[in-house]
Amino acid sequence: MDETQFGELVMSLKQAAHARGEEVPGLVEHAPRVAADLDVAAIRRRTGASQARFARSIGIAVSTLRNWEQGRRRPEGPARVLLALLDRNPRVVQELLGEAA
Repeated sequence: MDETQFGELVMSLKQAAHARGEEVPGLVEHAPRVAADLDVAAIRRRTGASQARFARSIGIAVSTLRNWEQGRRRPEGPARVLLALLDRNPRVVQELLGEAA
């Protein structure tokens, strides 16, 4: 095992400690706002996309988008992160993946 691999192993152990709820000095968490703070309909409107186009561009079903917009469900995990990015830059998907996205 080389020094880089050893360092990665130590970092993984520290992160595992964090997952168990232990304090890890120097560890910084980056998390987007909670899903309740995300106004999905407003984010979509700022992109200028219809529900169908917006859903297709972020890889979800239109029914999922409608559930989010109507408050029946909340986006979680990677969807929440993507929505937070779109909230900051409504064109981020098009800029990174092109207009076909």
